[in-house]
Amino acid sequence: MRSILSQRPLRFVFAANLVSMLGSGMNAAAVAWYILQATHSEVALGTLAVLQTIPAMLMLPFTGVIIDREDRRRLVMWLDAVRALIIVTVAILAFQHRVQIWQLYLMNTLVSAGFWMFWPTITALIQELTPEDRFVHSNTFLLAGVQGGWLIAGSIVGFMYNHIGLGGVLLIDVSPSVVSFLCYLPVRKGRHVVLRAQVLRADIIAAENQLQRFWHDMREGLHFLRDHRAAVMLGISWALFLGAMMTGGVVTPSLSERIFHAGPVGYGWLSAGWGTGAFLSTLYTPQVIARLGGRRTVAFSMAVLSIAMVSAPVSGFLILAIAAYFVMGSARGVGGVAMNTSLMEMVPKHLMGRVQNTYYFVGTFLQIALALCVGAVAHRVSLVAAFAILACVYGLSFVASSWPVSMPVAEEIAAE
Repeated sequence: MRSILSQRPLRFVFAANLVSMLGSGMNAAAVAWYILQATHSEVALGTLAVLQTIPAMLMLPFTGVIIDREDRRRLVMWLDAVRALIIVTVAILAFQHRVQIWQLYLMNTLVSAGFWMFWPTITALIQELTPEDRFVHSNTFLLAGVQGGWLIAGSIVGFMYNHIGLGGVLLIDVSPSVVSFLCYLPVRKGRHVVLRAQVLRADIIAAENQLQRFWHDMREGLHFLRDHRAAVMLGISWALFLGAMMTGGVVTPSLSERIFHAGPVGYGWLSAGWGTGAFLSTLYTPQVIARLGGRRTVAFSMAVLSIAMVSAPVSGFLILAIAAYFVMGSARGVGGVAMNTSLMEMVPKHLMGRVQNTYYFVGTFLQIALALCVGAVAHRVSLVAAFAILACVYGLSFVASSWPVSMPVAEEIAAE
């Protein structure tokens, strides 16, 4: 890991990612808690999750090509700047006590649209900057920053929310976006595009217009998946994992409120449990992947997530639920690194944006269905049943990651 941190561009990227996720986590936690207190309905939280996902469904088929064609560093800087402007506007409304639920829905829809472009862009940028034999270590730092920053921020909000309110949290959220923007400035200089030069020249000569070149690029990514069965199974597992993880925000606030009657503080402890587990997983993730291999690590992590998820609402004590969330955060960290590393090893750099976005497209479609289903079940049936649904989705991800392929990954790629 020292070899990764010794590289100046990667140090700045990891620092920017950590502070950016701190802001995003605070935003998501504060808005979710405000909506739950205002509506007392998990259906409203499910609606929030759906509205956050719809822009991604519309954007993902197109943004992969943009990520592969444009300077990835500049893209993430633009996303940070626009995000800060949107949040400042809503923070002012909150301080004036004029904020409404629909405005929070709109804010999170716009911010989430940026997030769904940000995540595959930052992954592709790190792949671009990292030596091929250091992918595991880079992904370990990346996932630690994402999960540790996002969910530890959620715990901070849980402890601070009653004192500073929604407006205070949103105003604090602006600062990490500014710091993240400044961190990307020294990553490197000049424009840098990873699309292979010979492909770009042939594309320009063969294509009659921009639209035709766009469809050519998108088909190239889909053809890669068609010819690589191991990558398809990884994508299915990733999509299931992503859908379940992103829907967890629908039920976690209610777990604290309805089961343990602990309010924002309980929500803070649950988020702290997950975030701490995700962050500490960086200490042992490379060793686990080296011992079990990428696919087995993913399968093991999904099995642990499934068991811990179904256990949390029936644990009986808040401390045991926090422990379950700690285990889930740790499994998420290990499994996420294994998935990202396997993807980087399978996919050529010039296809990374398009292949990633195919996975995300399926995962976000699943998130829409899960958010509506889980929110309705939690509100009208039982919270335990809602957690069980998410546990089953993690179980399906385990099945997909364990599914045998006719050719080992290394042989399949070598046959290319």
